[in-house]
Formats: sequence, structure tokens, C-alpha cells
Amino acid sequence: MSKKNNAKKPLDVYVVAVDMGYGHQRATYPLKHLSSDGQVIHADSYEGIPDEDRDIWLSSRKFYESISRFKKVPVIGTMAWNIFDKFQEIKDYYPNRDLSRPSIQLWSIFNMMKKKKWGKHFVDMLEKDPKPLVTSFFVPAFMADYFNYSEDIYLIVTDTDISRAWASMDPAKSRIKYFAPSKRVVGRLQQYGVPKENIFYTGFPLPTENIGIEDSEILKNDLAHRLRRLDPECKYCLKYKNLLLDQLGIDVMSIPQGGRVTITFAVGGAGAQRAIGIKIIKSLRGKLLLNQIKINLVAGHHKDIAEYFTEELKKIGMEKEIGHSIEIIFAEDKYEYFGLFNSVMRTTDILWTKPSELSFYAALGIPIIMSEPIGSQEFFNRKWLRTIGAGINQEDIRYTDEWLFDLLKSGWFAESAMHGFSEAAKYGTYNIEKIITHHESEAKEPMVLQY
Repeated sequence: MSKKNNAKKPLDVYVVAVDMGYGHQRATYPLKHLSSDGQVIHADSYEGIPDEDRDIWLSSRKFYESISRFKKVPVIGTMAWNIFDKFQEIKDYYPNRDLSRPSIQLWSIFNMMKKKKWGKHFVDMLEKDPKPLVTSFFVPAFMADYFNYSEDIYLIVTDTDISRAWASMDPAKSRIKYFAPSKRVVGRLQQYGVPKENIFYTGFPLPTENIGIEDSEILKNDLAHRLRRLDPECKYCLKYKNLLLDQLGIDVMSIPQGGRVTITFAVGGAGAQRAIGIKIIKSLRGKLLLNQIKINLVAGHHKDIAEYFTEELKKIGMEKEIGHSIEIIFAEDKYEYFGLFNSVMRTTDILWTKPSELSFYAALGIPIIMSEPIGSQEFFNRKWLRTIGAGINQEDIRYTDEWLFDLLKSGWFAESAMHGFSEAAKYGTYNIEKIITHHESEAKEPMVLQY
């Protein structure tokens, strides 16, 4: 039986992530304030973790990063990746059917918890001062459930569709409650056997500093100005002037036109696609030298990627543009990087990235150019972005200076920005906090969630 907090006390939870790529940590960054100390606990590297537990986590992370990079090797790299990806495959959604049978990946996880007590030390540590647990990766949730953690267990889903690995061995008996970022995930979890009462459609937890509090004033103001930059010939903004006024509460056409378009290119945590950023720079060289466009190259917290960008820019004679029309976004601390990235997003007009968890940033009214997906879940993220009209596949990078500006002139990017804003859930962070508060206080009144 879960121990409930006194309703008069402020909400205090354990926010838990793992160092397995940016997605799981990015999802917890906006929720740090739910913890009394404002910290995120890493289930794979917390202080005092047993060596055996750490080794299991470390081998998993190194294998994923290695095979992500090895994928670039012609023929054999692709073959190796396809074999690996088969184990995390997401099956077709239709026909709607029972998909509750556990996967090989799931059997492996629970076998290590059973035979090696993987995670028991972690759960025992939390049990010394039990609080609701909110995690963005399924393994810590499974650990808490398996070793009978006494408080509530909440799991944030970080993709638009998910494999069977996200649901427990026996979902009907599991105590895990899910925060779903998309309606597809709600249905998928039910296919996997998770009870409806344990699934909450919240949206992905986006940074509150990009949204605001009173009627999303920050988000709407940033989007209104972005639309003027994305629609230089006013083909979209003029046609839908009244609709934009209704949606944003701002007369977009009254905003002075002008200002260079800013593109942010973000590589994934493993940095496998870093070369794309330099190819974009080469194609847009003329526009960058004339200060007609700006490019942010996101290195994340990887110093080697930041150095790569710097060295490659020197090779092509563009190092003098660093700090002017080109910025390298880097911070040594990962959570400092997330804060920096969110700040950069406020002035970003187009986000160029693989369809990772950053797909959900379309809800901030930022159109997305999608590079090649890596992994089964990213193919589904790409499909979701295209379905809601918020993303487009990258064209031939060599000719970015042609197709990018054709799309700008047509007003497509402005339209895409509004599709993301209108169709993707924006208030995941607020909804998650509201649900936990409501549940832990045992409130009787119904919840009202925003999307």
C-alpha cells in the first residue's frame, strides 16, 4: 500500500533518470523542482552504487553508443544495427490486438533483477526515505515495482510510440503509472496489457521557461515573432491573420518584419550525425558570410564534438564566423546544457535534428527538419511529426541553400510551426505535476488537464 503525503506539505518526489542518451535526462530536467533538493537521481551512477550494478548499466550504455557509431560503416554497420534494432522493434499498431507477451529484452531485464538482484540496492536506498518515484526510463520503474517499493511509481514515456519493453512482465499486476506523451502511446500501452487507470495522457514534459505561466505568454510571444521570420513574403501570416490572433492573442502582422532566420542543428547524445552540421554550413556559406542566416551547432555536453565543429570550421575557412553567424552550443555539465539549449530554443526558428525526443519540441511552435532516424522508435517519431504537419525530411544537404529558402518563401515553415503548436501537447510538465499532486493528496475533485 502506498504511503500518501500530507496534503498540506509541498510535493516532494524522487526524480530519476539514467545516462543512456539525452532523451531520458531531458525529460526529467523540467521536473527537477518536484524534488526538495532540485536534483535528479541517476539510477546507473548514484553515490554508493554497487560495482556489479554499475557494470551492468555501463556495458549497456557503451554497447548502444558503439553500435550507433558503427551504423555508419557501410554494409556491415547497417546489418549489425538492424539485428540490434530488431530486439527493440515496435510492431505495427494495426490490427488492434493483444501484444502483452513479454519480449526477449524484457525477459533479460527481469532475469538480471532476479538472479543478480540488479537494482535492489537502489530501491533499498530510496526506501530509507520513501517518496513518490518519477522516472523517465522503464528499468528503474521495473526495479521499484519488482523489489516492492512502498511508494507510488510513475514512468514518463519519451517517444511517440514504444516497444513492448516499456510495460512490465505482467502489466495487469504492475503498480507502475504511465505518463503518455501522445495518444498513440495510450493505445499502445493498452495493447501491452497496462490497465487504463494506470495510463495518463499528459504530453511530453517540456521546459516551463519556454512556455510561461499565465496563458503561455512566453511561448505565444516567441512564436508570434518566429512566424514573421519564417514567412518573409507574408503568404501564411496574412492569409491566417485572424486565426493567429485567435490562437496567440497577438496581431502577428503588427510585428515588424525582418531579422535573420536561425537554424539550430542538434546531434544526438552519441554524436553519430555531427558531420551533417558541417555540410549544412558549407551549403549556406554565402548566406552566413553575409549574416543573412544564423546556425547554432549543438555539441551538447560533449567536448569532443565541440572541438570537432571548431576544427572543421577552420578547415573550410569559417572559424571567424564563430560568435557571429555561427554559434557552438556546449556546456560541460549535461543539465547546464539542457538549460542552455532551452534558452537557445527561444530564438530558434528551425530545429534540424534526428526525430528523437526533440520531436516534442514542435509543440513550442518550432518546425523540424528531420535527419535520418536511428532506431525503431525514431521512425515512429518521424511518422508522428509528418502526420501532424510539424516536420519535414531533410532534402539533399548539398543544396540546402536552394530548398530551404524555397520553403521559407512558400510560408511552409510558418505553417509547420503553427501545426506543431496546435496539434502537439504543450503542457506535459504542468499535467504531470498536477496528477502527482492530486494522487498523493488523495483529492476527490476531478482533474482538468491542458494540452
